[in-house]
Amino acid sequence: MNPNKWEDLIYLVEEKLGITDRHSESFIIEETRDGKQILGEKEVIEFNGPLGKTRMEKTSQPKLIDQKIMASKRIGSKSVIDRVYSPTEKSEHIKFYRWDEAAGQWAEIKDLI
Repeated sequence: MNPNKWEDLIYLVEEKLGITDRHSESFIIEETRDGKQILGEKEVIEFNGPLGKTRMEKTSQPKLIDQKIMASKRIGSKSVIDRVYSPTEKSEHIKFYRWDEAAGQWAEIKDLI
């Protein structure tokens, strides 16, 4: 999803339902062997909709380009997977959640259509 469509979706939710909470947070995707951290970003929007308390999450992280597997057939040797991420391209996913009163936690809404 491109940034303009995400902003349009936020605008529609704010216009029709009202946003109760909006925040962004960073999370660690992976830590490389040389100590560099690969970070992703999650933007969270909460609002009261027709299904009750609802949450939209947009997760953005660097696109995985390649995986290099370094292994040996020797007994006791270690295998290492080096992942190569794009410095410019991003992979974005949107998930919707509904607050489950009985469980006291967010439950993912999988069937929207």
